[in-house]
Amino acid sequence: MSYFDQIVAFGKEHPIQAALYASLFTWGLTAAGAALVFFFKKLNRAVLDGMLGFTGGVMVAASFWSLLSPAIENSPGEGFIKVIPAAFGFALGALALFGMMDKWLPHLHINFKETEAEGVETNWHKTTLLVLAITLHNIPEGLAVGVLFGAASTLVGVEQTEMIIAAISLAIGIGIQNFPEGFAVAMPLRRQGASRRKSFWYGQLSAVVEPIAAVLGALAVSFFTPILPYALAFAAGAMIFVVVEEVIPETQRDKYTDIATLGFIGGFIVMMSLDVGLG
Repeated sequence: MSYFDQIVAFGKEHPIQAALYASLFTWGLTAAGAALVFFFKKLNRAVLDGMLGFTGGVMVAASFWSLLSPAIENSPGEGFIKVIPAAFGFALGALALFGMMDKWLPHLHINFKETEAEGVETNWHKTTLLVLAITLHNIPEGLAVGVLFGAASTLVGVEQTEMIIAAISLAIGIGIQNFPEGFAVAMPLRRQGASRRKSFWYGQLSAVVEPIAAVLGALAVSFFTPILPYALAFAAGAMIFVVVEEVIPETQRDKYTDIATLGFIGGFIVMMSLDVGLG
């Protein structure tokens, strides 16, 4: 049995633990990216925009290939009836991020001025606001990984194997985009005068919510099987909201919009290839 087959077998037997380990992997790559702050003094703005674009491409591709498509496949009925759970869950996920977090939690997008902070008014430091913004990115990512592993526990046979492989490919894709994301958080903090240690700490801390969200997502689907298509679409809606509301605007603040766009295309291709190739 190959190493990959062993991972799939473990995911079948221990979906909650698999969700935890997969999200710890994505968190670890965030920390690895943030650790680059110890070796570089500054980050070229073109590189930053390209990284952010890549992140957006991965998230959009994952939203369809890994989440929305399985949500529709696992919904009962035919025609418009079959798409209702996915449509409802997708809208709910986007609205949850919009109402409960984006408009309530104080945060500041990368590349934005401190006067452009969003959420309720606060006197929190700019560093804290930046970390909270990236934390918003990571909640739906962790949730998506957890929901897929949790979904596998409700299936059997080939469908279960396919869901586990989808979860693994999603974790790999998110991990890949988390590496530059960790760097993209740590370097602006360093540029603002924070020490290398502090920049690294906050850079990796932004992804600490991923294991928490992953375990909660896996538990929810495991115990409440009927919510599976809704939960998959919910994670997709939250991720798309993050891309449109935060990631894309962050790449459009300077003259490197073309690089950001190409980064987006590259991220989409990588995630699509992972999902289809491994599946």
